[in-house]
Amino acid sequence: MTADCPESARLSAELEKARSLVGAARRLLGTGTMVDLAALEGRVRLICDGVAGLTPEDGRQFRPGIEALIAEIDRLDLALRDAGPYADGRWSRESEEKAGG
Repeated sequence: MTADCPESARLSAELEKARSLVGAARRLLGTGTMVDLAALEGRVRLICDGVAGLTPEDGRQFRPGIEALIAEIDRLDLALRDAGPYADGRWSRESEEKAGG
């Protein structure tokens, strides 16, 4: 399989969509909007399944994109922790109520 094959093009598009979803989630979180990450989970599953079906040689081309996605997800994780009811590192009923829980 080469970088020009349909599966590689599809996986590249899925990676870009996932990165876009992470960016949108971070922007929404910044405005105090609740974020549903179900679509992101589905995209990541598609990417992982797709890359797992490639030969090691073909799969290597996706490593930089996957590493970039992981870094973006890590930043989203930090933003979620800062915004959530555990933002101060401790759970409290008051912080959960403020978060809408």
